[in-house]
Amino acid sequence: MSKTPDLFILAEHADLLKKLAEWDVAYHKNDAPIVDDATYDAARRRAMEIEAEYPELSKNGASAHVGAAVSEKFKSYHHSVPMLSISDVFNEAEVADWFNKLANKDVFIELKVDGVSYAARYEHGKLVRGLTRGSGVEGEDITENLRTIPDIPKQLRGDFPDVIEVRGEVYMSRLDFLALNAAAEQSGDKIFANPRNAAAGSLRQLNPEVTASRRLSAFAYTYGELSARNWETQSEYFEKLESWGFKTTGRWAHHAHNMADIQKVYNDVMMMRSDIPFDIDGLVLKVNNVDLQEKMGARANSPRWEVAYKFPAARAITTLQAITVQVGRTGVLTPVAELEPINIGGVLVSRATLHNADEIERLGLNVGDKVIVQRAGDVIPQIVGVAEKNIAGIPFVFPNKCPVCGGNVVQESGQVARRCVNTLGCPAQRIGELEHFVSRKGFDIDGLGTKQLELFISKGWITNPADIFTLISRHGEEIKKLDGFGEKSVTNLNTAIENSRNIELHRFLYALGIPEVGEVTAKILARAFGNLSDLQDAPVWKLKQIDGIGDVMADEIVSFFADEHNTKVLNALLEQVVVTESGPMENQTSGPLSGKKIVLTGTLMNYTRDEAKDILERLGAKVQGSVSAKTDIVLAGADAGSKLTKAEKLGITIWSESDLEDILKQK
Repeated sequence: MSKTPDLFILAEHADLLKKLAEWDVAYHKNDAPIVDDATYDAARRRAMEIEAEYPELSKNGASAHVGAAVSEKFKSYHHSVPMLSISDVFNEAEVADWFNKLANKDVFIELKVDGVSYAARYEHGKLVRGLTRGSGVEGEDITENLRTIPDIPKQLRGDFPDVIEVRGEVYMSRLDFLALNAAAEQSGDKIFANPRNAAAGSLRQLNPEVTASRRLSAFAYTYGELSARNWETQSEYFEKLESWGFKTTGRWAHHAHNMADIQKVYNDVMMMRSDIPFDIDGLVLKVNNVDLQEKMGARANSPRWEVAYKFPAARAITTLQAITVQVGRTGVLTPVAELEPINIGGVLVSRATLHNADEIERLGLNVGDKVIVQRAGDVIPQIVGVAEKNIAGIPFVFPNKCPVCGGNVVQESGQVARRCVNTLGCPAQRIGELEHFVSRKGFDIDGLGTKQLELFISKGWITNPADIFTLISRHGEEIKKLDGFGEKSVTNLNTAIENSRNIELHRFLYALGIPEVGEVTAKILARAFGNLSDLQDAPVWKLKQIDGIGDVMADEIVSFFADEHNTKVLNALLEQVVVTESGPMENQTSGPLSGKKIVLTGTLMNYTRDEAKDILERLGAKVQGSVSAKTDIVLAGADAGSKLTKAEKLGITIWSESDLEDILKQK
């Protein structure tokens, strides 16, 4: 006999449904969400918990609800097959509860792209109609808008069913999103809060020309109405989609046969999430066998054969308590938001970058406001909007004196950034410069962190990078007497310094801290020139001809090597270190692995992952992050996991570490 809910439960449930309906309209219909994902998910889960305990409330409750009603601005059509949502799971225990009930343990894992769902109907291979998800039963007609997206073919290729409704996700890459907002800022148009909003706002346009002007992309992943099927699994369907002309997330897809496999994929994707060029908010786990999918069927609003394994929420709302200013190693003053601490995706966030004064003005921030905080790339928190204004909020005034040294602050014509002009005398710039120099991607000197650098700089023992290499010979005995130091720690520091004297060119260039030159650009320059002297003498026109080097980069590189102070520092440094030079890239492209696509997996005995990658690239290979049918070789070390399993299933050549060493001996 079922329980009867009391008045408090009825009131709570009704309030939750009211909020969810309001939030759904804001998100799905107006493309302007008013709460963060974590708040929405928590409310929806609570409503469904109540409905599970009191089933009579589920008939028109959260568990039966999909999307929002279609907008009256658009013509609408009923979906021939309901366009359901996917049930969310948030932890390993919830995944296991779903997985353990499966009769077939072959699970296909896809990325859950944070975009806007679409349904594209094809008759005899021709695109005849496109719809949004809408309410799940009825969708908005966006046919002409879909025709403007290059990733959605107007005519299918090859062998296809007479009728098929292909479903997928329209999204905007992070780079295209940034470019869109930059252009909008210049023209005074609407600034979008995130790529998902930008994609939704761009897709749901009455004028398709507006959609066409935005750089939208799309993936396909499932289907609705279908006249005939000649595939047996979800993975085979991905291959069909690609043969018809669609793009899929297949390059990031995985198979799993147990919970350990699923959790490993989850952890691996979480780690590489910021490297994926578009936003994702989880994984989609699907029973791979399509016959079994059809047999398992669906609940009121979601299939039983798939779940969305959500990542921790990447957004939250908190109070802006203060704005402070940091001075970076190049003298740029960066405002920093001091926040009431809040957990975002499992990380306690108390500070966020504000980039520059213009960003503060654009966001309209005052100290005391409630702000929306996002972990950009899940690493660097940033404020993306104001959730609630504080009428007593305090406006921020940018300082005209450096908060570290008191030097003048200038803003060069045409530049957004404001800089401290006291380049050589500002301690903040010196410390930042040296921190960058000794960092892992630079000279990688263990034991010489911020605390130690600050101490040695304050004593005048280190004033430039070259001083590091004579530090122990000049002040070793004095260092041993300092608090926190001793014979062993000084010996270890000396060993780390001596071990860093031989350095590869690309790491040396990175360590120099040339403006605009990060890790990737340093590698491009090292491969293009092969030695330091040729790069130092390179004219700006030659640098601009290199793929990946823009005009601003080229100007900064030439200016750096032309600066008299930098030249003195560089010459002093070269008296202490040896830079490994390898010859320009054009002499390396014909290596024994030229053109081979190679994936690394597991732990190698004699090489770190970065070392192995560098060796393979020097031999002409292209090192990739995931296994696909186009992969040529998988180099597998100890404890290799799902990548090795997938490679074996695809019949890809598997190499051990000894195979790599055989190639090196031949070379």
